[in-house]
Amino acid sequence: MSDSIINETKQQMTQAVQAFSRQLATVRAGRANPAILDGVYVDYYGAAAPLNQLAQVSAPEPRLLVITPFDKSAISEIEKAIQKADLGLSPSSDGNVVRINIPALTEERRKELVKVVGKYSEEAKVQVRNIRRETNDKLKKLEKDGDLTEDDLRASQDDVQKVTDKNIAAIDKSAKNKEAEMLEV
Repeated sequence: MSDSIINETKQQMTQAVQAFSRQLATVRAGRANPAILDGVYVDYYGAAAPLNQLAQVSAPEPRLLVITPFDKSAISEIEKAIQKADLGLSPSSDGNVVRINIPALTEERRKELVKVVGKYSEEAKVQVRNIRRETNDKLKKLEKDGDLTEDDLRASQDDVQKVTDKNIAAIDKSAKNKEAEMLEV
């Protein structure tokens, strides 16, 4: 019984770490990365659609994003959506594609972004710790109901702590790599 709970916990924590990685990808690091536009939604025929479903986003150069819409009539809406997303980017189009020049980051902006990464990292760790707490509560309930011995409870809680430590270490490593990438000029 406790094994299935621990496996479920591993899955939940892995999902939390993956969500953190996706969130990190949206933080701009001075290089053109199509993932920074993942949160952009375009008003397309009255419905909000993710940009990556309406167009192909590529980074042909280190400081340039090129957005090639599948439907050319959506170009002006794509431009508006990027400006509205408040990413600090200025799109320009030639009627066929939208180009976005990624400006070099100032030292001040890099430090701000490092703080954002730290905030995301802390939120992800809290999420992992909450999963640990919920799992420990489930295990204690099993012990209270007589479905788990005290020794099994202790062993299961140790397993949960090991999984927690592993996932928090993964979050710290990802955050540290992203910070290093951002501070590199």
